[in-house]
Amino acid sequence: MRINKNSEFTAEQIRDFAVRGMQEKKGQDIVVMDLRKVKNAICDYFVLCSGTSDTQIDAISTSVEEEVYKASKQDPWHKEGKLNREWILLDYVDVVVHVFKKDRRSFYDLEQLWGDAEIHVIEDNDLAVAS
Repeated sequence: MRINKNSEFTAEQIRDFAVRGMQEKKGQDIVVMDLRKVKNAICDYFVLCSGTSDTQIDAISTSVEEEVYKASKQDPWHKEGKLNREWILLDYVDVVVHVFKKDRRSFYDLEQLWGDAEIHVIEDNDLAVAS
């Protein structure tokens, strides 16, 4: 597992900041995948959501970056997909955020691919995930 030694914030806090950012821009079908008990997992959590257009995908990912930065002063360690805006990935080391266009999410089906993960569906009014 990669360790973010520069952070005084836990993976759970970063996860919750990301969820809040998704909710701010009406991200759909928000799911948190807990990978801590999955052998050879690349991080502690995946946080996923869908959007209906490339504009919304971009707005959601920007909102996630803003929420995480506002709360923790952390930028993503790595990010991909900002140009094509079909699948934007924000890597916060222990938490990896995936913002998909609906059809791309169905095609890649990370929930099935990482089927051993504990999956938490976030309802619209949930502000945090039970740890």
